[in-house]
Amino acid sequence: MTDRLGELTAAGVAVWLDDLSRVRLSSGGLDQLRREKHLVGVTTNPTIFAKALSDAGEYNWQLRDLASRGVTVEEAVRMLTTYDVRWACDVMRPAYDASGGVDGRVSIEVDPRLAYETDKTVAEAKALWWLVDRPNLFIKIPATEAGLPAITATLAEGISVNVTLIFGLERYSQVMEAFLAGLEQAKANGHDLTKIASVASFFVSRVDTEVDKRLEKAGSAEAKALRGKAAIANAQLAYERYAEVFSSARWQALADAGAHPQRPLWASTSTKNPDYRDVIYVEELIAPGTVNTMPEPVIHAFADHGDVRGGDTVTGAYDDARTVFAGIASAGVDFDDVIDTLEREGVEKFEASWQELLDGVRKSLEAAAGGVGQPNRAARDNAAAAARAGGNA
Repeated sequence: MTDRLGELTAAGVAVWLDDLSRVRLSSGGLDQLRREKHLVGVTTNPTIFAKALSDAGEYNWQLRDLASRGVTVEEAVRMLTTYDVRWACDVMRPAYDASGGVDGRVSIEVDPRLAYETDKTVAEAKALWWLVDRPNLFIKIPATEAGLPAITATLAEGISVNVTLIFGLERYSQVMEAFLAGLEQAKANGHDLTKIASVASFFVSRVDTEVDKRLEKAGSAEAKALRGKAAIANAQLAYERYAEVFSSARWQALADAGAHPQRPLWASTSTKNPDYRDVIYVEELIAPGTVNTMPEPVIHAFADHGDVRGGDTVTGAYDDARTVFAGIASAGVDFDDVIDTLEREGVEKFEASWQELLDGVRKSLEAAAGGVGQPNRAARDNAAAAARAGGNA
């Protein structure tokens, strides 16, 4: 029987799961994927945690304990999510050890409401690093303008980083610059570079969703013929930039000190348009030294009918990718505006999911504290403090 995921791994693509829940952990499902499907990493985000906590009773015992302690909703969310990520890190530890610290990583994201605040992002990254306390953790930081210096500062502390919400080439170049600067500072600070890792999460399918919508609006046959091509071309040209940066003399100096390159990670790889092949964002983005983080259905789909085609499907496609972008520009699609829109919407979507997560945990804490609709001790204390502050105003 063909081991398609094994072939994908042999072609240089690390298979990661874009999902996590306590049910997946307690059932042994995550460990089974690691053992049977070549899984070597896990990514999470606020949307994943909002879903996990909304449809599972696995959290009830911990919610009862947190309610008894009267913790705030924000602290409860931090305790619940870091518990799951710590557990996942332990499940993935064999992959971490086998790869010399390159894989076996599990990601947790900073509060997305801090996406435009550098210092608070760094402080949150450090707090999550301390709380999970596992060497195979990644802290996810969004690639906003405020996130770039936070990436550098966090790496400089010796903390491994997954840079998320990258959509465009210029921002990706800035992310790689932030990575190199962070490692240089980490080295100056005396950190062991062999212990630090990073990936740059370059989003894929969302690009096609936005560009296709604009190509449809353009209406010409030439424009419509370009549907489903922008995301792959964008990622292929990102890999071209990656290859240039990580063959430079500046990088070689860090590599000589034991540093691992910041691998491109293809994110958002489930197909949003049912007219497209369900594994297109895996098959068309096979290149050495990359990560593809997939929802579980995509992992199973590739195991069933994915085609590795003998290896690299990226490095020989740069000219074709540039032709795609020339056509998109000729169709009147402003790709810079596409990227700006996707970054803004990406942050907004994660903020909305984070608020959903907070609201869900708040209701669960209230229920655990003595009945739905009854405030827990933290809520009563907060209300009392607000009243006192109002009286002193």
